[in-house]
Amino acid sequence: MIALIQRVTRASVTVEGEVTGEIGAGLLVLLGVEKDDDEQKANRLCERDTRLPHL
Repeated sequence: MIALIQRVTRASVTVEGEVTGEIGAGLLVLLGVEKDDDEQKANRLCERDTRLPHL
């Protein structure tokens, strides 16, 4: 499991030419999950990311 966190002024998700989601200024999180990832790995990732300096 891996996460990429990026500060954005705006972001959107487009599927087959249609915008399915969008945000204004904020944090964009891209999350990669593998078949063997479990709740314990998710909890560790969340705990680690809450210790990051302010973005």
